[in-house]
Amino acid sequence: MAEVAMAVMTGASSAITLVIGLVGAMVFFLGLTRVAFDAGLRDWLGRRLAGLARRLFPEVPADHPAMGAMVMNMSSNMMGLGNAATPFGLKAMSELARLNTMPGVATNAMVLFLAINTSAITIFPPFGTIAVRQAAGSADPWAIWAPTLIATTCSTLAAVAGYFALGRLPVFRRRPVDSLPVPPVSHENPDSPPETNLPAPRAATAPGWVRATLVGVFTLTVVSGLGMEFGRLVPELGVGGAGKAIIQDWMLPLLVAGLLLIGLASGVRAYDSMIAGAREGLDVAVRIVPYLVAILVAVAMFRASGALDLIIGFLDPYTRAIGVPAEVLPMALLRPLSGSGAFGVMSEIITTHGPDTFIGYLTCTLMGSTETTFYVLALYLGAAGVVDGRHALGACLIGDLGGFVGATAACHWFFG
Repeated sequence: MAEVAMAVMTGASSAITLVIGLVGAMVFFLGLTRVAFDAGLRDWLGRRLAGLARRLFPEVPADHPAMGAMVMNMSSNMMGLGNAATPFGLKAMSELARLNTMPGVATNAMVLFLAINTSAITIFPPFGTIAVRQAAGSADPWAIWAPTLIATTCSTLAAVAGYFALGRLPVFRRRPVDSLPVPPVSHENPDSPPETNLPAPRAATAPGWVRATLVGVFTLTVVSGLGMEFGRLVPELGVGGAGKAIIQDWMLPLLVAGLLLIGLASGVRAYDSMIAGAREGLDVAVRIVPYLVAILVAVAMFRASGALDLIIGFLDPYTRAIGVPAEVLPMALLRPLSGSGAFGVMSEIITTHGPDTFIGYLTCTLMGSTETTFYVLALYLGAAGVVDGRHALGACLIGDLGGFVGATAACHWFFG
């Protein structure tokens, strides 16, 4: 019991130390994301996704507010803007409820939207996870960016495939739910977000020739630099090794330079935008302190008691056979249930095993591979007054499984 008692203090102390270490990176990169947001990158993504959305949701009129809200939700998720995505998602579900001919029963559009939302492809790096890796002393905190992108792609493809496969089963057909109480859906909710039809293209304040020159110089510099670096690495590492090395070494500088260039070309006051976004990063860091303290103390006590070692020892022969260390299973099981809990477990695992071990890489990749499935389902179905989600849960869990498989495969490919 002495070890358990000591774990209480060490777990609480390590949580505070961890938060202090991640504040700087989180503040900077959320500020950088705000520059891209103000430059209209999310709106640009939204317009590009509109055509795909019309094919995925044929029963939703193209000019309906639900379509605009869904597109803006998906584009926000692609940029890693979870706080911005949630209001659009709630608005989309509320608007889809107005098109629902069977109140209380999820429509096909609702189910597919939820499947995509909980498994959304994220093209921006998972800044929070990277900040934790940096605070833990990782030699390359950004190494998980490409594996996370692969994992979220697999997750989304699996979720969409699960939606179509499960939707054909008779048990998931739409049926009235007269015997169940259906919460009323307000058509005049003063607290709902404003109408979210797709915005018009943002008027650029910089002259066209200036923007074209900046983009041209940047593109020429990047292409020539990549070509020279690739030619230098191929004789030493081979084509595959050179490609992986370039992805790991070039993605971060290109991201920073590219986002700042987008802001500059769009006439955004980059410094002011970064300050506004940085404040959000500081707020996030402060907000997660209680969750981290609680989960790290609980996990530290559980580990010190020896119970975790018993569970890992029992499962290890089975999980090792499929290339998954048993140490990452708590993360895989908790991720769909609790975002803050999973964040704390991830932090504890990389503190114990190291951020640059295979266990550390896989744990961090799993953190960004999917969303908090059960929370999102409860929140969004509640907003639409739905009591029968049909195959939404099944499709989302298939997406979670796809993300797990994709994360494992990507980590084996990148990190061996």
